[in-house]
Amino acid sequence: MSTITERPVATSPAGAPVAELAAGSTSRGRDFGAVVRAYVSLTKPRIVELLLITTVPAMMLAAQGLGSLWLIVVVLVGGSLSAGAANALNCYIDRDIDQLMRRTKRRPLPTHTVAPRSALIFGLTLGVLSVSLMAVFTNWLATALTLGAIVYYDLVYTKWLKRTTSQNTFWGGICGAAPVLIGWAAVTGSLSPAGWALFAVVFFWQMPHFYALAIKYKDDYARAGIPMLPVVASMRRVNLEIVLFAWLTVAASLAAWPLGEGLGPVYGITAVVSGAIFVLEAHRLQGRSRRGEPLKPMRLFHWSTTYLTILFVAVALDALV
Repeated sequence: MSTITERPVATSPAGAPVAELAAGSTSRGRDFGAVVRAYVSLTKPRIVELLLITTVPAMMLAAQGLGSLWLIVVVLVGGSLSAGAANALNCYIDRDIDQLMRRTKRRPLPTHTVAPRSALIFGLTLGVLSVSLMAVFTNWLATALTLGAIVYYDLVYTKWLKRTTSQNTFWGGICGAAPVLIGWAAVTGSLSPAGWALFAVVFFWQMPHFYALAIKYKDDYARAGIPMLPVVASMRRVNLEIVLFAWLTVAASLAAWPLGEGLGPVYGITAVVSGAIFVLEAHRLQGRSRRGEPLKPMRLFHWSTTYLTILFVAVALDALV
């Protein structure tokens, strides 16, 4: 007979083994963490971050310096909530096509991590919070622009333009560039030529940026029936528009130099040098297409993000100086 005695299994007051309770607790914690991450991913944090990179420098230029830190915080929070709301509602509206595309099929709605109704309520709640925050702490123009950007992105762009026209990226660029105007309006209560010039930079920039992404995921968009330009037009046409809008982006950035009081040599040199590289990358993609070489559109996509960041950092630096 064995002399080894079994240790009694520790139990909770209810009689359940402690180890099982601990495992269940760990599992619940893990599930809760996954749900939180799913809701955060609905807001598309990378897009929110990019929008805020353009907003704060625009506010600093409008204020001719750092301005009110409190106002910057309010607009950052309100802008994050606004963009998060628009993106969450976009995920709700696009749930039918997201499950058809490799790039988006892992989003929370196609994977059933978040229920459609929950995503809708989440997006609407963020939207109400963002507009309320802007209404209480900024002014009517900034608030109206915030509400307008959400409505335009989800109802005009996502629900209609994205699914019906190859010019969806062009017209969708309005809401993508809106944060610049929102930040400017929050500081001044009005819109000036300098603010519109920075708006034009972001507006034109979106075509080379998103056309490059659409080239990469052309088959995805075709499978989902989305008429992105690379799906319905020749590569010659797509590359021509990429080059055209890259030049227009740089032209707008140079126009902002004399219009923006406070923009000095730091911004001017940055706009010229970074703009030249941006245009060069656009022409390089066009050249690869003409020679029948692999296009590598993501090179332009990633550089375009870097370009916009560098340019608006230069706006902030000159505003401070």
